[in-house]
This record gives sequence, structure tokens and C-alpha cells, in this order.
Amino acid sequence: MNSEYNEVLNNFEILKLFKMKEVLIDIMNQCKTDNIELLKIIKRLTEEEIRQRDMKAKEMNIKLGHFPYRKTINMFDFDFQPGIDRNKIMDLMTLRFIEKAENIVFVGLPGTGKTMLSCCLGIEAASKRISIYFVSCSVLLNDLKKAKYENKLDARLKQYCKYKLLILDEFGFLPLNKDDANLLFQLISRRYENKSMIITTNVPFSKWGESLNDPVIATAILDRLLHHSHIIQIDGPSYRTKDIVKEETDGI
Repeated sequence: MNSEYNEVLNNFEILKLFKMKEVLIDIMNQCKTDNIELLKIIKRLTEEEIRQRDMKAKEMNIKLGHFPYRKTINMFDFDFQPGIDRNKIMDLMTLRFIEKAENIVFVGLPGTGKTMLSCCLGIEAASKRISIYFVSCSVLLNDLKKAKYENKLDARLKQYCKYKLLILDEFGFLPLNKDDANLLFQLISRRYENKSMIITTNVPFSKWGESLNDPVIATAILDRLLHHSHIIQIDGPSYRTKDIVKEETDGI
């Protein structure tokens, strides 16, 4: 009985049912039902409540992550992108990189699966109750520029730095200016060696200076971003044209 009794007390603690924890022993003393059976019933009830609360918390965390869609790693077609090291991706799915405050950079042409893989990793993290936020590079920079104009930049940077994992999608998809480069540097500098980032980009590292219109800041950003980083280069075809190409091939 002692084991189940302690487990029930622990469940009350998790559920913050402090009064129930306090009066349990008195109720057991008054109860005519066998105490072992009583404990089993309470244990099962509290376990179900904990499970339900955990599921709701996971769903809420995924919702707050602002993912463009919900994808899991078993949906990713590794056969279509054989250049991707599946073992490497599955190792990243353990989320150890977040514990070590490491980054991931997916580099490749549009449609090659960069965003999907970042979503798979992000949703896995969110399901483990890890704080995460997904945002496109253009939306983030517009938000930071607005905050700067309203003299609220520091508060917005702190907001983006609170997440254990920040996913920055589509870096370099739209042209950037020096002000953008400076804002991006401030964010990455603050998160450096403290929190993890996933960045997807179609811009080779050698062209980041050109993309950011400032080679010096680009070098500083890359220096911090790549110091503790996993670089995944995707050189395969586009998923978006996969069905079109297959139809054309089948028609030959």
C-alpha cells in the first residue's frame, strides 16, 4: 500500500490538489472500503487527469508555436531526397541540440523540404512542452522594425529570446537592407550560446554578405550562428513539382 499511497500523493501534488492530499489519510481511516482498492481507484483517476492535462498542454504549446502546418517526421519522403542523411535527421529529432543550445541551418533551393523538416523538429519539441516559435524572416523583421519605430525594440527582442527554440523560415527569400541586417544580428547575438535556432535558407553562406547588404554584419551573424550548428545541405528536387514531373514521365 505504501507505494500506491505515495504515488497518489505525488499525483495530487502534480495536479495541485493540495487539500485532497491533506485529507486523504483521514478519508482512508474513515472509509469502510478496502484501502488498497480505494488507492487503486484514486491512482487511476488522477493518472487519467494528469494524462488529459498533459495532452491539452501539448496541443496548446503546438498551437502557440504558429506552425504553418502540422507535419511529423514519418511524413517526410526521404526516398525522394536521398541526399539527406536520415540518421542525422533522426538524431536531431531526439532534441539534444536544444539541450546544448545548438542551431540547425537547412540550406537548399525552394521546395526541397527545408520548412517541412523544421516543422517536424519544432512540433516534436512543442509536444515535449519545449517553448518554441515559428516565424518567417520577413514577418520577424517587419515586427522588429515596427518595435524599433515605437521604441519597444528591446522588449520585442526579449520576447523572441524567451523561446528555447526559434525557427526562422525563408532567410534570403526577400531582399534585405542594412537595417534588417542589424536587427537580425541583435537577435542572433542575444540568443548565441543560450537558446537554439533553426534557420531555413536558399542562400549559400558565401552570398549572405550580398543578401544582407553588409558583408561585415553577415560575417558576424554567421560566426555566431554556425559556431554550434548542424548544417543540412539539401540538393535534391522540389517536392512541389514532384507530382507534375511524375505525370509527365508516366505520359512518355
